[in-house]
Formats: sequence, structure tokens, C-alpha cells
Amino acid sequence: MQTYFYVRVSSKDQNTIRQEVKAKDFGIPISNVYIEKSSGKNLTDRPILIEMISKFNNGDKLIVDSISRFARNTKDLLELVEQLNDKGVEFVSLKERIDTTTPTGKFMLTVFGAVAQLERDYIHERQAEGIAIAKEQGKYRGRKPIDYPRQWDKYYFMYKEGTIKAADMMKILELKKTTFHKLVNQYKAS
Repeated sequence: MQTYFYVRVSSKDQNTIRQEVKAKDFGIPISNVYIEKSSGKNLTDRPILIEMISKFNNGDKLIVDSISRFARNTKDLLELVEQLNDKGVEFVSLKERIDTTTPTGKFMLTVFGAVAQLERDYIHERQAEGIAIAKEQGKYRGRKPIDYPRQWDKYYFMYKEGTIKAADMMKILELKKTTFHKLVNQYKAS
């Protein structure tokens, strides 16, 4: 039986030390502490979580600092906990004091998961309201348009003629895939 600790922050800039200290306080070996710097919004974009779950065996335990570090909506939370249950893994959330080995713990997990999702929905709602007010007052103009890199025209026409692949153009111009496609669509529209 192994005990694991899952640490997650939403971006690469955020610090994981607070959560790592809690793992150390529980005496969890560093090899069983999995750290992910990724949004919790999409389960498929969390390779560290997927890797960790694949290592679980019957009787293992997973500890997280809080439900929000593990899942950002009720559906994902319940799906993840079901995967853990299927493997015979106990789930513990420190902040909410939830232990899924008890019926009360399972019930509380569902309640806290719903509350976490509600809070996330409220945050998005307040953000949208704030943007709408700022737009009315002329203070919000959205994101700054992306500037075309030097030599864009040259490579764009080569790309359209089929003499250069999109991947090569992105590499030459040092563009990420999403930025490249935004620029292509923006260029076509102008």
C-alpha cells in the first residue's frame, strides 16, 4: 500500500511549495508526490494526473490539499473518484476533511464538488459582468491584436502555394500553433 499526494497549480508561474510542505508533513516520499502546473478545467490536459492514476493499486491512498486542486467541476470530480474507487484507492481531501472510505465522506465529496463548481460559475459570471461594464465605459477593448512577425507575407504566400508546411512556417517564425492559426485567419479576413 502506497500513499500519494497530488499537487496542482493553475499556471507555470504559481508556486507549489505550500502543497509540497503538506505532503512532506504526511511523510510522503518525494517519488509519490506528483506536481502538475496546468489548469484543472480539462482532465485530458493533465498528463501528470493520468500518469499518477495509472500507478495506483488496490489499497493505495491519494491525498490532495483541496478538492479544487483535484477537479474543477462536479462531473470531473465524481468521474475521478469513481476511477479511484474502481482501483480500490482511498481519496482524502485535507481542506474539506473528506475521506471516501465512509458513506458520509462520499456524500460530502459530492456536496463540496457541487459547491466548488458553483463558485467557479460565479467567478465567470462576475468576470463577464465586469467586462460588460468596462466596455460600456470604454475602458475595455479586449486583447491587443497580435502583430505579424517579420517576413510574414513571404512565408504566408509560400504556405498558400504549398511550398512550405505550416509546421515549418511556425518553426521559422517562432509561433505557437494557436497564434499561427489566429494570424492566418486574421490575414485572410483583411
